[in-house]
Amino acid sequence: MEPNVKLELVPQQSRTVIENLLQFYLYDFTAYLDIPADENGRFPNYPDLDEYWTKSDRKFPFLIRVNGEPGGLALVEKTNDSDKKPSYYMVEFFVLRKFRRLGVGGIAAVLLFDKFRGRWKVTQLKNNETAQLFWRNTIGIYTNGAYRERHHPFNGHPSQYFDNGELPGEDF
Repeated sequence: MEPNVKLELVPQQSRTVIENLLQFYLYDFTAYLDIPADENGRFPNYPDLDEYWTKSDRKFPFLIRVNGEPGGLALVEKTNDSDKKPSYYMVEFFVLRKFRRLGVGGIAAVLLFDKFRGRWKVTQLKNNETAQLFWRNTIGIYTNGAYRERHHPFNGHPSQYFDNGELPGEDF
């Protein structure tokens, strides 16, 4: 049975759910980056998280809800709209382990792409091969292969680029 996946734009008064999920996200990232926990066992606060509520016209914090419960998060940034075609960057994307390999990430990614029409960039760490495979597959299916991939010239991180339409799809 396919999971019921929904996106919720998180208001300021509910930001704790994003802060808490980011702790699990940072924990997962310790497999790829050296992120130390403090003396209380917490990872550092996510940098500039406040901007997702103070710059709400450009930064969008989403809760990924799976079968009614918190299942992950997505942080999306509108990076450019000066030429009438907006650009978006998938800043962070995370699905709790219990929901991985069930299609949750792919469904949530498509919901986000459909919500924001324009040019997209999605980046992964060069040593996170699992994320690279996920995004290549998800974006490849979503665009029917009409995306390009570039590697950062200095750090080697891959990014996928695609354009999913002429009109903004912001409908929340």
